Amino acid sequence: MAKFFDKPHRRLNPLTGEWVLVSPHRAKRPWQGQQESLPAESRPAYDPTCYLCPGNERVGGVRNPDYTGTYVFTNDFPSLLPDTAEEELDDGLLQARSERGTSRVICFSPRHDLTLSAMNVEEITGVVDTWTEQFTELSQHPDIQHVQIFENRGEMMGCSNPHPHCQIWAQSALPNETVKELDSQAAYFRRHGRTLLADYLARERQIGTRLVFDNGAFAAVIPFWAVWPFETLLISEPAVSGLDQLDQAERRALAEALQRLTAGYDRLFNVSFPYSMGFHQRPTDGQPHPEWHLHAHFHPPLLRSATVKKFMVGYEFLAMPQRDLTAETAAARLRDCIAA
Repeated sequence: MAKFFDKPHRRLNPLTGEWVLVSPHRAKRPWQGQQESLPAESRPAYDPTCYLCPGNERVGGVRNPDYTGTYVFTNDFPSLLPDTAEEELDDGLLQARSERGTSRVICFSPRHDLTLSAMNVEEITGVVDTWTEQFTELSQHPDIQHVQIFENRGEMMGCSNPHPHCQIWAQSALPNETVKELDSQAAYFRRHGRTLLADYLARERQIGTRLVFDNGAFAAVIPFWAVWPFETLLISEPAVSGLDQLDQAERRALAEALQRLTAGYDRLFNVSFPYSMGFHQRPTDGQPHPEWHLHAHFHPPLLRSATVKKFMVGYEFLAMPQRDLTAETAAARLRDCIAA
């Protein structure tokens, strides 16, 4: 199998039904770019010009409270609105439908200079508790079918403010990736009576080469089908469908996993590692969804150094995703950084 993986091949993503082209031999081609490192970031614990820091004024004159833990508010520039009128266009070819929802911001900490990797497990547990509370509240709203919790970290990922925070977009329809994952997980559950990710995690534990770490409640793997160089899938050990089904010990285990993974990322290229991260939980349509298995995706773009990133261009825009660095090699490198 190792020799097979040394040659060009395709790998199937069973969550979406999509393929990725892997070209490991290309990693041996000459590289003439620089392998740069960035200077260490230095930010104050409080920034009087930051609109997310405690006590500061946001756009429109709203002033943040002097919060001491997490802080949640409705985005001042929301992508979704709760009172959008119901309208539809369908002429047999062109279709459009109105979309209702809400967009919220969660500040992880009052400190401006922290990231998840610099927070302790107790502080991150507070963040996990807030995520859980928000998911529980929003999932009970009759207009909400999907709740997406996500974090864009770093300017490279389009983050407009370095203060540690994430967003929640809750909407009245299922987005594309959720539809694909729901269909694949439901089909697998009908065939086997087990969740797809439970069986996948068992396989990765057995093989070991793509397993980054495992704390018993959550395991991080570089997925077999990874597209991004150091893409990671964080999978819950209990086959629960949402954060609201974790007990307090499991929430703390999730916090510990997030701290270990993000700190390991930072050590990979000695930089505050950019990524887009998000939790995939069951649709909030009132159904139990036993096929859905809680997981989080980390999609970091860096490839060779703090300034060299992977781009989706050419073939990948027009045909399918492609990668040179194998998932097995990426897992070994990230595993070494987490063990350091």
